[in-house]
Amino acid sequence: MAALSRAGHRASGHKVGPDYIDPGYHALATGRPGRNLDPHLVGERRLVSMLLHGARGADVAIVEGVMGLYDGQLGGKGFASTAHVATLTRTPVVLVVDISHAARSIAAVVHGMIAFDPSVRIVGVALNKAGSSRPADEVVSALESTGLPVLGVLLVERATSGRHVWASRAATTTCSAVVAKSCSPASTRASRCGSSPA
Repeated sequence: MAALSRAGHRASGHKVGPDYIDPGYHALATGRPGRNLDPHLVGERRLVSMLLHGARGADVAIVEGVMGLYDGQLGGKGFASTAHVATLTRTPVVLVVDISHAARSIAAVVHGMIAFDPSVRIVGVALNKAGSSRPADEVVSALESTGLPVLGVLLVERATSGRHVWASRAATTTCSAVVAKSCSPASTRASRCGSSPA
């Protein structure tokens, strides 16, 4: 979000769930209030209007997911998960995958994410916590079979650690970042947001 803001985009940050910490980081990165999208607290019907309201005047709205893509309310069969919110708002999903402990197996995980619920529109993958370019290249090669573009690779910064240090540099929620592009206040449906995550 900060990189988009520095590049001159008016970015709007959103967070799946009732989290109050990450929206604060989103506000710092974008200069706009961070917003929550939580179907448990506000109901499913209000999510699209809340996303569009929060994104009013922005070039791009970024929704940070919660936990894993399909993880939501316990016993709720995915209710309030990132996938649930992405489906309700018709928001394309960019998987952010930790590749620090695997290489070719990442492609199998991504295949599983795609196949698990075909109604979730996964449009790309960002590789996080790469130790070096060599294992990252192996993952990129294996991901060719998925047909999804690899949108970027984030290398591990050995001198830094901690969840929020990472979060302040890039979205790091494993397999659950979602992105909506070009939302305008004139849009009445989230489906009018563009599908390109960049």
